[in-house]
Amino acid sequence: MRQVFLLALLVVFIPISACSHHKGVYSRGYYSGRPAKWPKEIHIVKAGETLYSIAWQYGHDYREVASWNGIDRSYTIFPEQELKVMKPAGYAEPKKTDLTKIHKPTPPRSLPVKATPVRSTVKKPFKTRTTSQNLRWRWPARGKILSRFSSRDPGQKGIDIAGQTGQAIYAAEQGHVVYSGSGLRGYGELIIVKHNETFLSAYAHNHRLLVKEGQKVKKGEHIADMGKTGTERVMLHFEIRRDGIPVNPFEYLPKQ
Repeated sequence: MRQVFLLALLVVFIPISACSHHKGVYSRGYYSGRPAKWPKEIHIVKAGETLYSIAWQYGHDYREVASWNGIDRSYTIFPEQELKVMKPAGYAEPKKTDLTKIHKPTPPRSLPVKATPVRSTVKKPFKTRTTSQNLRWRWPARGKILSRFSSRDPGQKGIDIAGQTGQAIYAAEQGHVVYSGSGLRGYGELIIVKHNETFLSAYAHNHRLLVKEGQKVKKGEHIADMGKTGTERVMLHFEIRRDGIPVNPFEYLPKQ
């Protein structure tokens, strides 16, 4: 009787295990931008994170996250600070132009008043003559397209470009680096560039990062070397986000 019971359990367990295992580089949700579980309302800031990288992780506009948390245009945050990463109940949505007109941030209560902030994103707000209408994008790298953007698939928020280890990756437009590191799960060594108040771009899985946070980069500047950090093969994962929302890079990049 015991053997029959154990055999029944085994039969039930095997199909469930098989169905829950995903293989390959392009497993669903690989680039979801969210933790494995549905995100909680509060995010605890870790050393090395920036407001831009946190907003990117949860799929929000960085200005919205700043507004929800009373952070001014310096976008300074502190280690161990609790950030609201979901729209608060009863929150009155301000106009886009007012999202950065917020009071200066204060360190969390658990830290002394002179707490050292997380690595400065950009000490002064990035101002540029470039608008959403006159950005002139270029390809960040050349190679076979492995995966395309899909608005229906949460796992395809950008495009994947095949290449060789060490192949040069270039800034798709001028801007300021607002994140350079490996703190976002699933992106490996990552660079995020802010082009203006509307557009940001991301370059993931790099072998080597050549630019630092706060650094100004020119269009076509060599910013990283291609690699396979956080993935199974050498490639560049490239994203463009408009007001925090992923958009199809093919609508902005020139035809090859």
